Amino acid sequence: MDIDLISDVLGWSALINYAILLLWFLFFALAHDWMYHFHGKWFTLSIERFDAIHYLSMAFYKLSIFLFFLVPFLVLRFVV
Repeated sequence: MDIDLISDVLGWSALINYAILLLWFLFFALAHDWMYHFHGKWFTLSIERFDAIHYLSMAFYKLSIFLFFLVPFLVLRFVV
């Protein structure tokens, strides 16, 4: 494998993961009540705790995308 292929894979992976994050955010913002009731069937959570879990999870996912896909992509682009 050459560096250009790895860089392209990392770039597309970052883009796809950010699209998933955007979809998650839109679903959370626009269908919040439905998601809360859907998860409420399995877990006993307050709305505040439900929101905090999703907010923290989205932040962790965003940070993971940045660290594992975007930073290596940018490093490979600058090196080559």
